[in-house]
Amino acid sequence: MRIIIVGCGKVGAGLAGQLSAEGHELTLIDVSAQRLDELSAKLDVATVTGNGTRYQTLKEAGIRESDLLIAVTTDDEINLLACLIARQASNQCHTIARVRDPEYMADRGFIRDELGISMLINPELSTAHVVSRLIRFPSAIGVSTFTRGRTELLTIRIPPDSRLDGMAVCEVDPLLHTEALLCMVRRGEQTYIPKGDFILRAGDDITVIVPPNEQTRFFQQVGMKNDRIASAMLVGGGKIAYFLGKILLSSGISVKIIESQRDRCELLSELLPAATIIHGDGTDRDLLDEEGLATCEAFAALTNMDEENILLSLHAGRHSKARLFTKVNRSNFEEVIESLPIGTVVRPRQTTAELIGQYTRAMQNSMGSNVETLHRLNDDAEALEFRVAAHHLTGVPLQDMPIRPDVLLCCINRRGRRIIPRGRDELHVGDTVIVVSTHKGMNDLQDIIRPEEEWQS
Repeated sequence: MRIIIVGCGKVGAGLAGQLSAEGHELTLIDVSAQRLDELSAKLDVATVTGNGTRYQTLKEAGIRESDLLIAVTTDDEINLLACLIARQASNQCHTIARVRDPEYMADRGFIRDELGISMLINPELSTAHVVSRLIRFPSAIGVSTFTRGRTELLTIRIPPDSRLDGMAVCEVDPLLHTEALLCMVRRGEQTYIPKGDFILRAGDDITVIVPPNEQTRFFQQVGMKNDRIASAMLVGGGKIAYFLGKILLSSGISVKIIESQRDRCELLSELLPAATIIHGDGTDRDLLDEEGLATCEAFAALTNMDEENILLSLHAGRHSKARLFTKVNRSNFEEVIESLPIGTVVRPRQTTAELIGQYTRAMQNSMGSNVETLHRLNDDAEALEFRVAAHHLTGVPLQDMPIRPDVLLCCINRRGRRIIPRGRDELHVGDTVIVVSTHKGMNDLQDIIRPEEEWQS
């Protein structure tokens, strides 16, 4: 697809790298010529220096021939205006605007339907949804949803002394008496699509599909608690804390927010009357102790300073048994941050990039791709949901298909019924199938087949 990105800060630059790697034809617009020169030196992209809200700038970038415009500057109004002008300049161009003001999100139905902007993304709201899903599964370090929320891929870290330590993948179901399917293993810097003889180790990050009625039993069998979280403490009362607090309260979870600015505390008290709002310094150890750090079940460090969030989570990890969430904006020193005992690292920019990636795949769906949903599990692997149309792969037992070694079929959804696929199962027209792969850029179900195999209709 031909895509224009307006705004080449950290979010825009990250998107450019991601979309360029997927083979899209990109044009970048930014007011900083230096920033554009740096990106064009690393990526195969065209650049236009200028204001993305000016028609002449958009025209020079090729708006009339483009399929999608993504506006991700730091200014909500500029993003919205760039999308509106793009819609008028090209009838065919889809538009995505990043907006951070909650008031705009309250009007998103009108903005989408009446103004024609295809998608609004609020990084803080999207991040809050990610964290809230993880709070539902206290033992998971990642949750990806498919089939409109009916199927979940859970990523967990195998704890020391777990029954899984030293167990072969083929032994998991018969020994644990579950219907779980192990889809992926991350060990150190390596990602594996495991075969039956792959031996699991403590410390591995594994991605599994477990039927909802077996999830509690599965966690118990592998030596992990999955008790429901009843209370959460959030340090930092910004937009993520507001959205997250609202979601958790609606789920019956008690919420306590510690915020240093009095006016923000007063606003949060009005917006979230059921929450407990504390005016104080979240880095004050005595205050944290007084407010029940030792007994809280979920702790989220959500201030605007990465270093402060990391220290808060390290402290909370030593003085409580809470599930930890740590907001980190910067992407440098990622390998160091990932090695720290600070629980789940929350990255709003990464969440934004993933949502936009899902939308571009959905657009490709209408342009020849049949990807319904896309989740990036890590830097090396992704999970995709394909819709099965009339195809020469239908009606063929999976065991007879020459499926790529870096691909695993994880789940088949057939008219609302989830099927954990076995060798004799077949794909039917109308099914959706979830695939995990370390092979990136798949756009069609045919891509799961080994390239050297030739199939006849």
